[in-house]
Amino acid sequence: MKKENRPSLDEYFMLIAFGGSKRSTCLRRRVGAVIVIDKHPISTGYNGSPQKTEHCSQKGCLRQKLGIPSGEKSEMCRGAHAEQNAINFAAQYGISVKGATLYVTNTPCSHCAKSIINSGIVQVIFDGDYPDKIGMDLLKEAEIKLIKYSGIAPEEYFKKY
Repeated sequence: MKKENRPSLDEYFMLIAFGGSKRSTCLRRRVGAVIVIDKHPISTGYNGSPQKTEHCSQKGCLRQKLGIPSGEKSEMCRGAHAEQNAINFAAQYGISVKGATLYVTNTPCSHCAKSIINSGIVQVIFDGDYPDKIGMDLLKEAEIKLIKYSGIAPEEYFKKY
């Protein structure tokens, strides 16, 4: 049987997450997320300012101006994270994420971890690391299944296919 020349489902959903990260208006880190139920994406998100507010790329970044390291004092950031946006957009349209898998381009921060746990998401597949250990600790404590993405990187995918 001939191998199919297409990405696996994990690769496909991570490609969507990485594609979403390209929409980010954050000046410091671009993150994308996609929520999946029964092999179907139901919501996506990327990090950036809330709806109807100026983008960080327009207004600037207070954390950057003050030299605050990544992963610290996130309450000073005007942006919402990709995971938060994906969960919030699903909620805005009445779509339950209970039992879902979240694909995200970085490990979730502590704020996003709380939203993931309370929304009913049961699994997180992530790629890069975010310097907020508390987020991963919370997810482990809540018994959220955590999987480090080991598939093909987006730039390699486009070379391969």
